Amino acid sequence: MSAATVAESFAAAVRGSPEAEFLHVPAPAAAYAPGAVSVGYRDADRRIGALCRMYRAAGYRRGHRVALALDNRADFFLHFLALNRLGISAVPLGGTLHAEEAARLLRHADVALVVCLAELVALVHGARPADCGLAVAPAASAALPAPRREPAAADGEVALLYTSGTSGAPKACILDETYFATVGSHYVGIGGYCAFHEGRDRLITPLPVTHMNALACSLMAMLLTGGCLVQLDRFHPTSWWTSVRSSRATCFHYLGVMPAMLLAAAPSTQDDCSDRLRFGFGAGVDPRHHAAFEARFRVPLIEAWAMTETGGSAWITASEEPRHVGERCFGKPPPTLDWLLVDRSGAQAARGEPGELLVRRRGPDPRRGFFCGYYKDDAATQAAWQGGWFHTGDVARAGADGSLYFVDRLKNVIRRSGENIAAVEVESALLQDEAVAACAVTAIADELRGEEVFAFIVARGAAGPHPDAQAGAALAAAIQARCRARLAYHKIPAYIAFRAQLPQTASQKIARSELQCGAAEAVAIGAAHDLRAAKRRHTRAEGCA
Repeated sequence: MSAATVAESFAAAVRGSPEAEFLHVPAPAAAYAPGAVSVGYRDADRRIGALCRMYRAAGYRRGHRVALALDNRADFFLHFLALNRLGISAVPLGGTLHAEEAARLLRHADVALVVCLAELVALVHGARPADCGLAVAPAASAALPAPRREPAAADGEVALLYTSGTSGAPKACILDETYFATVGSHYVGIGGYCAFHEGRDRLITPLPVTHMNALACSLMAMLLTGGCLVQLDRFHPTSWWTSVRSSRATCFHYLGVMPAMLLAAAPSTQDDCSDRLRFGFGAGVDPRHHAAFEARFRVPLIEAWAMTETGGSAWITASEEPRHVGERCFGKPPPTLDWLLVDRSGAQAARGEPGELLVRRRGPDPRRGFFCGYYKDDAATQAAWQGGWFHTGDVARAGADGSLYFVDRLKNVIRRSGENIAAVEVESALLQDEAVAACAVTAIADELRGEEVFAFIVARGAAGPHPDAQAGAALAAAIQARCRARLAYHKIPAYIAFRAQLPQTASQKIARSELQCGAAEAVAIGAAHDLRAAKRRHTRAEGCA
């Protein structure tokens, strides 16, 4: 049984394994340190205590929110646990956020303080809304500025986690102690391929701490079993197996893009880590890569389904045979979960037919363990729970043996390398460009990233609404470059195609059902400008956080 709070789960791990390693960062991924980073449970407890005293001395107390822009570094987890011990809610911020995005989140979240990396201080100061009472401090600070904002979080709130929604701007999911406890107890109780061994597991993950997977799943699993969290700054395909081997990892977390990249590398004698590595846990592996990965690297990829909103209460895992490898199967629903597949009219889908997946926890409290709601958006929360079921927006079908298979998403969300990108958010950024009269953004399949961002644009100006090939190529590159000033690099268009007009419905709305087919056709016939080569992560030295 898990403890009542995240901090109490950590305290129990300290008592049970004080000399064990809690956090580890392998040397190839620790660009910010001269070598590997290792923090034991006892040492982490001491450092967390010191952080608690610093926060308390400055006047931060239960109900305050503190944003953490610390990337995937060990310091993030130490600050997160210190905040939790004090009853302060954490708001993780990604290091790749652009100033406009950071400003929107800081304004919305009602945070009292941002603790950030030294290289992000200027960006955060530039993004800080005027007269908001928001303090900023580098992570290495010996003292913190006093809060100028009263607590805004309800008692028991652990984190405010932003996730993409269909309305454009990311929504803020309120996550409480029950959420984290449920995530942890569910994960360590799955069993099968995902069985954990008390005090012996070392879970390596490159996933960002701004996502529920790294913030809750991997952290809570290690706390509840006294294991070691091996946190990479991000996924490095060329050094992945070196990191796995040097960290003595026993399991790993992945997104669909990772198996694709690892399979693309030339075979090596270093590929086989099966003497120690027992399983990979994740979602979205390409069906063409699933069996090939397991055959080559001799480790099973365990597919699962969950959402930030559903946490551990609606979490389905293909951790037992038959796993239906290569068929997008994510397992059989656990007995604690009620679920339905419904067609677009809301009626239950016929047997074997796809439908939107609706979920709720079985028993008297159907929302227990789910998110508490969207911050400052009661209407969206109510819509998500329409009829007493959580509407996932994901389309699935049920197999004859009761297994569920992922089919598609109802939501207008692009899933690129595990990042959810709202099409409307990209459209809003594009429409700020004077050369863009109208636009529509959709997903297009991508061999490496799963999906990429495709933009149809009606141009404005001398080139006309549908410029010729030469003028169009230059204009597309310029629009993408200017979009980069408004959005994180992974959200900007990878393809742009110009149109004289956009497809519309009878009610004069964009006919989104036509966009994906149109995007695929434009690429196939060479009518789209391929800008993928210019879509890359810039270093901070190049001016992007």
